[in-house]
Amino acid sequence: MGLALITGAASGIGAATARRLAGTGRHLILHTGSNRAALEREAAACQALGAQTTLVVGDLALSGTVAELLAAAGAVGRPLQAVVANAGYAVDQPLMALDPDRLSEVLQFMVVGLTRLMQATLPTLAGAPGGRFVAVSSFVAHRFNLPGAVYPATASAKAAVEALVKAAAREVAATGTTVNAVAPGFVRKDKHVEAGIVPPYWQQVAAITPIGRIALPDEIAGVIAFLLGPDAGFITGQTLHVDGGLTL
Repeated sequence: MGLALITGAASGIGAATARRLAGTGRHLILHTGSNRAALEREAAACQALGAQTTLVVGDLALSGTVAELLAAAGAVGRPLQAVVANAGYAVDQPLMALDPDRLSEVLQFMVVGLTRLMQATLPTLAGAPGGRFVAVSSFVAHRFNLPGAVYPATASAKAAVEALVKAAAREVAATGTTVNAVAPGFVRKDKHVEAGIVPPYWQQVAAITPIGRIALPDEIAGVIAFLLGPDAGFITGQTLHVDGGLTL
């Protein structure tokens, strides 16, 4: 895999995926919505592993950001082979309190933004051998009876993400390009984010996860890396749950 594009790469699963893919001969297009300082730190970590990096900062709800990502990939001078659509966020307002305008913002960012990214990159991936596209979904699109974990706006968006993955997989299947989704369960945050989350929360979510603990970002990144690799060439249109049994 020569050139890969990762959105939401400044922290968490996106950053862990970037480090998984980094290596000699790799070039990574790393994106963040606004956290340039964190993205620069992750880029330095990837460069230390031998990768070259290009950074893009911008709101994926805006069409110009996707155009900038595509331009950055084109400037590298080698075919784009992998895209990881990881950028997203959680909105925990219950349905009856959910502002429709807020819902519209979430859908614009996660669903319309993903649509633009697919439309911009899938034709390029289809022209490269072993083209791969992986989108990050979430358990919240599948479980609605967990204590303190009901996110109707995010759930709606992630359900749409999984539907788009299936539609895209069908449209590009004949080219050999694969499109899949990964749906994590509860995942540890980076230390600077986790500092504001009290230990009882982690204990609670670990207790409701059958495997008895919370995932590390690198465990999700490992599955994404597998789906981007040659051994996953016959897997497409799937949502792979990496949640410690949460959706059993």
